[in-house]
Amino acid sequence: MPNQFVTSLQCLKCGKTYPADNKFTCQFCGDEGILDVQYDYDLIKSILKSQIANRSYEMWRYRELLPIEDSAKIPHLKIGWTPVYETEKLARYIGIRKLYIKDDGRNPTNSFKDRASAIGVLKAIEFGFDKIACASTGNAASSLAGLSAAVGLQSYIFVPERAPEPKVTQLLIFGANVFRVKGTYEQAFELSKKSCEKFGWYSRNSGTNPYLVEGKKTAGLEIAENFGNDLPDWVVVSVGDGCTIGGIGKGLQEMKKLGFIERIPKLLGVQAEGAKPVYDAYISGKDLIPSDTNTIADSIAVGTPRNWRRAIKQIRASNGTMITVSDEEILEAMRLTARLAAVFGEPAGVAGVAGLKKAIQNKIIKPDETVVVVITGNGLKDIQSAKVAAGKEYVISPDIDSVAKIIE
Repeated sequence: MPNQFVTSLQCLKCGKTYPADNKFTCQFCGDEGILDVQYDYDLIKSILKSQIANRSYEMWRYRELLPIEDSAKIPHLKIGWTPVYETEKLARYIGIRKLYIKDDGRNPTNSFKDRASAIGVLKAIEFGFDKIACASTGNAASSLAGLSAAVGLQSYIFVPERAPEPKVTQLLIFGANVFRVKGTYEQAFELSKKSCEKFGWYSRNSGTNPYLVEGKKTAGLEIAENFGNDLPDWVVVSVGDGCTIGGIGKGLQEMKKLGFIERIPKLLGVQAEGAKPVYDAYISGKDLIPSDTNTIADSIAVGTPRNWRRAIKQIRASNGTMITVSDEEILEAMRLTARLAAVFGEPAGVAGVAGLKKAIQNKIIKPDETVVVVITGNGLKDIQSAKVAAGKEYVISPDIDSVAKIIE
């Protein structure tokens, strides 16, 4: 039985609505016409607030706000309700009154993207597919491979040549068919799209699939429920394609509509200086211009973001803003987050911490405000970058004098 709470899909560009079926983009706006799932919030409100207290702490506790069938068999993996830590030492160091970290590296395949892939595999099954595909710089790919293994789908993954080896290894161990494309992420994306069309696979690409962002928004739903009316002033999120911050923003907006919170925190979107087309569009107020990418933060190295409108819409709706950070600032954030908060994030995962530090220095965020930063991926996903950030070990002879020399 279809989800009775979903009413339609709506184009983010022109506003035209469509039935909530296996449709990806607006027939009038083409690839720029990203669709957004619409809900009957009055009906949801009458049920969710009375029942949520009795539900388990995972993303499925918000089932009425997710576009899945009532009969959908939920994957056995625990996804969502990742830990939120107050990090006093890191807060003091970077100069903020109170700082929380939401560590989404604790999801089953160690990244935020499990939230989206969980929805993707269920929609594939609902629409009658037994094969699913995506293009990814790594995290979306590994999450799709893992979730496909959980529900019994065959996965086909397209990664750019630069994808880190730990992420590719994760794909292979889950049994995915992996295509390492000798080219950019954008080329891998186009090849994935053409392959889905030619071979009849379901596309998990969150850039165009309207249902994937609904999984991502669950982080925003969780932040709202976790803090209630003690919400932080800011929520900081790294930005690649735009659907992660767009999804978190939507989740926060929905929780306000449903009466769980009274206000929306400001969103700070953080892009790497070597991959900042969404930032450029935000600053210029004009349509996005695709760009080349050059950053260690592979998970947000997207030169042609499909969900830039969704991202900018949510940032502006929250009265937030955007900022960019260098690779050097990202590497510093990897060290700081690990050594002062004991959370090991990959480069894209900690870009938000780098952005927060810079935003405080630039007086965008005030020292007396409170912040939650979403860490989107675990540091073990990119060991090479971690080694650069961490520094060298001591190599010594097996005797106490060698230790003494180092200590002295």
